[in-house]
Amino acid sequence: MKIKINLSVLITIALLIISIIISSAANKDANHTDEAYTTYASEDEINTNEKEMRGLWVSFITLDMTDSDMSFEAFRKKFDKIVNTAVNYKLNTLIVQVRPFCDALYKSEVFPYSHILTGTQDKNPGYDPLEYMCKTAHSHGLEIHAWINPYRVATSTTPKKLSNNNPYVNNPDIGMELDSGIYLNPAKKASRKLVCDGIKEIINNYPVDGIQFDDYFYPSDIKDEDAAEYNTYKKAIGNKIPLSVEEWRMQNVNILIAEAYSIIKCINKEIDFGISPQGNIENNKDLCADIKSWSEIKGYVDYICPQMYYSTENPSLRFEDNLLQWKEFEYHSDIKVYIGLGAYKAGTDADKGTWLNSDEILANELSLLREYKYSGFMIYDYSAFESKYAKEELNNLLSVID
Repeated sequence: MKIKINLSVLITIALLIISIIISSAANKDANHTDEAYTTYASEDEINTNEKEMRGLWVSFITLDMTDSDMSFEAFRKKFDKIVNTAVNYKLNTLIVQVRPFCDALYKSEVFPYSHILTGTQDKNPGYDPLEYMCKTAHSHGLEIHAWINPYRVATSTTPKKLSNNNPYVNNPDIGMELDSGIYLNPAKKASRKLVCDGIKEIINNYPVDGIQFDDYFYPSDIKDEDAAEYNTYKKAIGNKIPLSVEEWRMQNVNILIAEAYSIIKCINKEIDFGISPQGNIENNKDLCADIKSWSEIKGYVDYICPQMYYSTENPSLRFEDNLLQWKEFEYHSDIKVYIGLGAYKAGTDADKGTWLNSDEILANELSLLREYKYSGFMIYDYSAFESKYAKEELNNLLSVID
């Protein structure tokens, strides 16, 4: 077992060294001038001079235009309301889902237009949503991060039909079909290239302030759909002791994360790259999400934002207990750690009904994350601001934001 762990570490370090060399060659001022080993920071040293992140996630469900006449005017009206809400609640960043299903809410040469714009994948909506969102957010003093689901092509029900030019339709070899849906295969080099080409396209064509991956990596219902790739890996290493299939899958994800980070910094070192994994640390193992490496080793992410969508009294996992668990990592000196707040649960019977015990849960959670010196928060998601059940909770949150 010790040899297997050492091999995993060596692979990770090798990947990071390659990433550093590529980044330095393209841009001598890029962040990869740091040595390829972990530099730790104390809690008080992490981002003490940075402004507090006050983010708001805007999901593809919120941006679904199929319940309207699907015109630019309808989109403009919807997004303007989102922006005004963010400003009124003293938030400073929108995290907008622009690639939910191997598709695009922007003009793309890599992915088809998303079905949420017109009801049909790859049907041109007649306007560029991301162009308008960047312009409007920035004109109101908000930053905008492009939120990407890196691997998902389709769930079992959405979208109903993939377009003829969907990358998976053109080349099914890059994907895997499971009961839960269709996903790009993380073990495939062509899959990684597709994701990274999409990232390059966004940051070359739009003035986004960040790129964010969400918590969907390997699907939890995967069995042996990637057995052929795993066997190829074992043959390639010869007589060496192979990684377990779980370790190998985690390395596949790490390769993509390191490549995405390097590409972003080569093009524009000012653009942040972040990941929002599940808050429950154990759950990340099922998704092959290596949150420890991402948090502790330079060259993966600029920020990490665990989704702590629990009440302060959740019997399964209390919010404060989860804050303390995430404090156990030895974060590298350049990383920012934000906390995802589950506003969508406010006023509901979620978490065994504990969200009904108070309308100051989010306000108390903000106070706690500040007490533990986290660098800010992101609210999931905008739909909560449209809910009558969350109104008092959000107003109480507003009262403590400043």
